[in-house]
Amino acid sequence: MLKSWYLPDRFFQVYGAFPVLFLISFFFPAGYIPVIIAFGMVLLLTLMDGWLLTVGSRGLQAEREVSRIFSLGETHQIGLRLKNGSGLQLWTIVIDELPVQLQVRDQELLVALPPGQELHTTYPIRPLTRGVYRFGHLNVYLFSRIGLLRRRLQLGKPCEVAVYPSIRQMKRFEFMGLHQLSASGGLKKLRRIGHSYEFDQIRNYLSGDDFRSINWKASGRRGGLMVNQYADERSQQIYCILDKSRLMQQPFEGMSLLDYAVNASLVLSNIALLKHDKAGLLTFSNNLGSVIKADNVPNQLQKIMQVLYKEAIREEDADFELLYRATQKLLSGRSLIILFTNFESKHGLERALPLLRSINRTHLLLVILFQNTAITRFVEKPAGQLQDVYHQAIARKYLTDKQEMVQMLQQYGIQTLLTEPDKLSLDTINKYLELKSRGLI
Repeated sequence: MLKSWYLPDRFFQVYGAFPVLFLISFFFPAGYIPVIIAFGMVLLLTLMDGWLLTVGSRGLQAEREVSRIFSLGETHQIGLRLKNGSGLQLWTIVIDELPVQLQVRDQELLVALPPGQELHTTYPIRPLTRGVYRFGHLNVYLFSRIGLLRRRLQLGKPCEVAVYPSIRQMKRFEFMGLHQLSASGGLKKLRRIGHSYEFDQIRNYLSGDDFRSINWKASGRRGGLMVNQYADERSQQIYCILDKSRLMQQPFEGMSLLDYAVNASLVLSNIALLKHDKAGLLTFSNNLGSVIKADNVPNQLQKIMQVLYKEAIREEDADFELLYRATQKLLSGRSLIILFTNFESKHGLERALPLLRSINRTHLLLVILFQNTAITRFVEKPAGQLQDVYHQAIARKYLTDKQEMVQMLQQYGIQTLLTEPDKLSLDTINKYLELKSRGLI
């Protein structure tokens, strides 16, 4: 019982003044009686404060309102519902026992509760790692206007929340399944280069249609220009392949490159299924990880999300020879392979390049590399000292090597995308729609 009571700073400030006052009254006896009276009044206020907190705590209720699933990298609002069932004005400091993954130790909310009132408040969190997040109790520190004592109440129930790859991001990008690309300035129609081989229908000619698609026989019968409309080919195999090696552990705004790739893989798989393609998944490092055969069955996206939820970084280097053997053995038929990886030097790419070229002969390979935005920002800063000039020269060499890696891959006919981590999902979808519209898959 006593463990729930706490002495705040005001208690020590008030009671700490009395030894000084008693010492002064020793030299000035006339002040002894007023000090005794003041001390008795403070004791009485302390007892009254304890009684108010005891009565107020009986009618206090607190609950946490939280969803069952969080999205990785997204901001979520945690709701708190506090109800003062007593007839007293109460003040509370609410400290939620947050999951250890958040690494937050200074979060507290000061809430005033009028008598008989219920109050709703929220605070934000942003999960940066996948897994199970465990919330503990709500620690409510109760105090009155007197403020000489505080009482701690442990309310609410502990709960667990699973942090999955970003479902919110997946929903936001669903509209991109309708033959559109997104640019920083808004939406624009995708300019189709050629067409696929699946005939859809004959329709009236519209300004901007390809003249080569005009159906002259139908135009002669109808007395006006008619064009053949082609639909994107369906049931094509789309595989997202995630490199889980140590190079994908590089952080960006609190999340690793692997986490960005996980979010982008879920978004792209959803878009592929909306386009009636078959979505699959493969992960690797020095060992082969999870494999989901490309399909478009109703629960395919759920299977992919469950696997992505559990993937973790490994400390070893990526084995691209293992990846080549896996693609030859496990991937039947020509597929679009979207490889999320990271090369920090041209030497590392040169070792993997023969194997990537071999994969590209059988499938359409899209290699996605990450731009180090921290180095880019560092290069753009003005150099103040000679040492800064030297460091910026090294940073520019790194950026130049990254561009040369892209050119090296493109030189051998390998589709390549160099993007910033926070633009990964958007740029990957755009590239997928572009390749599909050009009939390269």
